[in-house]
Amino acid sequence: MKLSGGVEWALHCCVVLTAASQPVPAARLALLHDVSPSYLAKQMQALSRAGLVTSVQGKTGGYALTRPASEITVLDVVQAVDGADPAFVCTEIRRRGPFGAPPEACTKPCGIAGVMAAAEAAWRASLQAVTIADLVGSVERDDGPEALPTIGAWLNPSSGRA
Repeated sequence: MKLSGGVEWALHCCVVLTAASQPVPAARLALLHDVSPSYLAKQMQALSRAGLVTSVQGKTGGYALTRPASEITVLDVVQAVDGADPAFVCTEIRRRGPFGAPPEACTKPCGIAGVMAAAEAAWRASLQAVTIADLVGSVERDDGPEALPTIGAWLNPSSGRA
């Protein structure tokens, strides 16, 4: 499966938003991740359209998660950014060419389509099993318990935590 780079950025943003005490402007998230603000804004808009983040307007506006991190899966983010279309689409090649099978002989998926569908189902199930909260836990294990609170204070410097 090939995922766009936007998925990585969106996942990182969801993780750090768990540490923010108030909405975070896309420009601040872009600065944190050293990525183009317009590029990151696209990913945040996709998350917003999917209902994973909310966009708050005004001087203290920005993005915030719409529900607890334990209720947002990696698959939710992948589908928000890259869409839910299957990675493999069978075009019924077995019905083409000089030895093509007639439509009535193709009543069930061929072995190739079956293998690809099973792989996709396993991939989606794996992503569905991991939440943003799980990713937060991995950051805490890998980078220490102060990593996200430090980022949270930087994201919201006017909140009094910085």
